[in-house]
Amino acid sequence: MADENAADNGRVATGIDGLDSVLDGGIPLGNQVVVAGGPGAGKTLLCLEIMYNNAKKGINSAYITLEEQESVVINNFKRAFPAFSDIDGLISSGALVIGGEDVATRIQIGSDSETYSFGNVISGIENIIRANNAKCVVIDSLSLIKLMFGSQSLYRKYMLALSLNLRKLGVNSFLTMELPYTNTSDMVFSPEFFIFDGTIVMYQNVEENKRVFSIEVVKMRGSKHSLSLAPYEITNKGFKVFSINEI
Repeated sequence: MADENAADNGRVATGIDGLDSVLDGGIPLGNQVVVAGGPGAGKTLLCLEIMYNNAKKGINSAYITLEEQESVVINNFKRAFPAFSDIDGLISSGALVIGGEDVATRIQIGSDSETYSFGNVISGIENIIRANNAKCVVIDSLSLIKLMFGSQSLYRKYMLALSLNLRKLGVNSFLTMELPYTNTSDMVFSPEFFIFDGTIVMYQNVEENKRVFSIEVVKMRGSKHSLSLAPYEITNKGFKVFSINEI
């Protein structure tokens, strides 16, 4: 079991076994963290588990899906982690809100045959967060926003606006992002790594014809953290991160 008391002194624990040790106790309050990885690394599941763990502790949480239907997100979560049997109860009680399908649809097809502005996207995200006064928020994913909203310079401007609005809302946020690589040696820094407070990268290195999962905290403003790659596995009871070095 993860240590439920891992986060003190202005931190929010992820509740994931081993990850809070890598993070020196958790995420600083108010930090915005990019969780990046290639296909199959588990970035969406990692964020879902963080959100679930916080909701279990009484911290209202929201998952904002910009790519999948809300029902698909819930079903995938249940199939991946059958041990988390109380997900429906958390949703029914309002501790968890899973939304964003309407925002995603408007991003992709436009609204009333007009261009759906990024201001509308931010407004849609804010509405979901305010629905249950969420303090732990997942946005999945930045990659769709990057695809749909123009040039690199415009995208950077939009990310700065999103960061500012999340900060005004006073939430801890986790923003997923797809990477075109899976190995540590291929890392390329992107604008998101500089704009947001933290960056966690999930790798799938190939060793002896087998994919080996590892996670790295590239940066975390306002906090020390492990500088080592930490292996991890995904079980039906959630993630387990194997912290190998002291911070």
